[in-house]
Amino acid sequence: MLENFRWQDLLDIFIVAFILYRVLLLMVDTRAMQLVKGILVIGATAAVSKYFDLKALSWLLERALGAIFIAIPIVFQPELRRMLEELGRGKIWKRRKAIERAEQMADDVTRAISFLRDQRQGAILVFQRETGLADVWRSAVRLNAEISQELIVSIFWPNNPLHDGAAIIDRNVIVAAACYLPLTSNTDLSRWYGTRHRAALGVTEVSDAIALVVSEERGEVALATNGHLSRGLKEDQIHRLVYHYFMAMEGPKGLWDQLREEIKALWREEGQDGL
Repeated sequence: MLENFRWQDLLDIFIVAFILYRVLLLMVDTRAMQLVKGILVIGATAAVSKYFDLKALSWLLERALGAIFIAIPIVFQPELRRMLEELGRGKIWKRRKAIERAEQMADDVTRAISFLRDQRQGAILVFQRETGLADVWRSAVRLNAEISQELIVSIFWPNNPLHDGAAIIDRNVIVAAACYLPLTSNTDLSRWYGTRHRAALGVTEVSDAIALVVSEERGEVALATNGHLSRGLKEDQIHRLVYHYFMAMEGPKGLWDQLREEIKALWREEGQDGL
């Protein structure tokens, strides 16, 4: 049988598999995905019933599958239309969901930090990169929660049991809160910097993480990375930085270059050396 197998057959299989994969991506988090799961369950049950020669059950499931395929264009008309529109615009070939997710999370983080800054409520957000921070959050309060503006604000709000310490973000989740970070070993740091800034610098000295610090005394936002501190970040700078982080975590490693360039731009504005 392998003697009749051509290279065109391999290409044909690859193209069909790729198209099915992209179509399934478009159906993620939609009602259509639930339908696909139901069809797979019915199909598996039909195969088992046919194997054991359960004629009545096989007949019933075959008719059910036929009815489902007829009802799909009617019941899921909005989803099918949206998929065809996106296919026509070429979005099936783009990382649309990753971009939208990164944009949404960047908006939530930026709004939360801006609100805490305006209210002069201290906070530390640590963004984990390639170096794991399990030693830091292992003894903290595990959350594994989706990122949202409301959650970040509530974590650092006064009298909340979690507000004392840092929150660690890994990819698209808040891993833990009330995390106690190692303090910086830099003895030349100005005494005007408080414990939050020293903790943010400390975690970036022992890892490749980046940290955003909200100062309740000055009402400003600072960035700590690679043992350096940049103060007075504006909202658009925070948004660009966080957006590049989420895109880098979602996409290929080449996107880390964009994140590094964004950090370097912040350092140049501060008149300091790059990373």
